[in-house]
Amino acid sequence: MSAEKGEKGVSHLFPRTTPPIIQPGPGKRWLTPFSIGSVQLAAPLVQAALSGYSDRAMRVLARRHGAAYAVGEVLLDRFVAEAKQGRKASARLAVADDEHPVGGQLMGSDPDDFAPAARRLVEEGYDVIDINFGCPVKKVLGRCRGGYLLSQPATALEIVGKVRDAVPPQVPVTLKMRRGLDDSTESRDNFWMIFEGAFARGAAAVTVHGRSVEQRYVGPSNWGFLAEVKRRAGDRTVIGSGDLFSAAACVAMLEQTGVDGVSVARGAIGNPWIFGQARALLAGLPLPPPPTVHEQREVLRDHWALAEALHGEQVAGRSMRKFAIKYARCHPEHLAVRDAFVAVKVAADWQAVLDRFYAADAPGRDPSGDIDEVGE
Repeated sequence: MSAEKGEKGVSHLFPRTTPPIIQPGPGKRWLTPFSIGSVQLAAPLVQAALSGYSDRAMRVLARRHGAAYAVGEVLLDRFVAEAKQGRKASARLAVADDEHPVGGQLMGSDPDDFAPAARRLVEEGYDVIDINFGCPVKKVLGRCRGGYLLSQPATALEIVGKVRDAVPPQVPVTLKMRRGLDDSTESRDNFWMIFEGAFARGAAAVTVHGRSVEQRYVGPSNWGFLAEVKRRAGDRTVIGSGDLFSAAACVAMLEQTGVDGVSVARGAIGNPWIFGQARALLAGLPLPPPPTVHEQREVLRDHWALAEALHGEQVAGRSMRKFAIKYARCHPEHLAVRDAFVAVKVAADWQAVLDRFYAADAPGRDPSGDIDEVGE
């Protein structure tokens, strides 16, 4: 059963809504909705899995602001399979009624550990099971997980096969890859072996990040490689990732590479408005302005309420500081607001910052130029 069942004080914050199908504007090439297996998505805009960030609270806000689909933060396969009922496990696994469709992402090293974890995620209410073959963090690589598996095609494909066999046929299985471990010929060959082999074993879609594992987050994402991947994939679903820090970048990736959807990672932290802005551009409408101070205030209130309901006040106080630092980038006094949010510990502190800096309305600030390193 989903960890959401039985909880009170959450679902009323965001009534269930269905995002509207985007209609093309005059002179704008129509970019169609797409599907991940049996899961139909109203727009080609995905909230990526973000370790330490994309919990239920972030996902609900992303969906409310225009993401057609969101993926939870990466979870270790053994944790998922062995987690006992309790607040900590519930917070990591929880799915809200109003965020479907939602994907759960798994990471590990032993193929045998993936099947029970995948089944548990389905029981918890996840609509799609995603497998992480892209994480470039040194500790993860050292434990033969994430991006390391791009160097082990046989193991990677065994994992895909075991997950596909473990979950019901109507539950899509997808994977997240980078373009390779490095830029060697061997790495490139391994990428294609895994990419083609995953589809052959029943994968419904593959998300491809345009950087290599060795690159981490340094240097540009190779969108040319994404275009090559989509050409080779044909009508198979490919989602692009990398350097999506603005609505314009989301539309540019779709148009320049031909991928079926885009997966927004760092660009969505503290900026759920990126999805609505991208929807407007896809509809041929003008780019909406950055959210006003009062629009920011409403989202900040909602995010805190969702986080507190999920984690409790003390944990929410710690986890929300990292979001607040990003939200502050939209405020005209962003540096002062950032410093004020760093000191937040409890709900009263959060409200005090809102009372001080968000009482008077004003135009917001475009944060798309403020790029820093957060894992995706």
